[in-house]
Amino acid sequence: MNTSDRSMRMRYAAHKSWSNTPDRASRTAAARRASHHTRFLEKARTAFPDATEEQIQKVAESLRSAFYTELGIKSAQARRSKGEAKREAQRKARAAELAEYEAGRTAA
Repeated sequence: MNTSDRSMRMRYAAHKSWSNTPDRASRTAAARRASHHTRFLEKARTAFPDATEEQIQKVAESLRSAFYTELGIKSAQARRSKGEAKREAQRKARAAELAEYEAGRTAA
């Protein structure tokens, strides 16, 4: 089975599964409790042990925003790097084609 077929089957299975779920909130409750947000709350509490709960929430939200902004920056850098590598490979392929063409012209 190729990746496209596998992806389509998984998407179908997910939709079927969700269509049979009457209470979506309870199905995802454990994941929400264990979400990344708890990690940011723990970091905020460690950094500011005397802060109020409201202050901890604000710090945790800032930590979360910084984390996802950093992920976005890294993602953009990776896409840019990949694009540059692709363009370089295309440039080299065109140069090789041109060299082959020129070599054929001079040999004839």
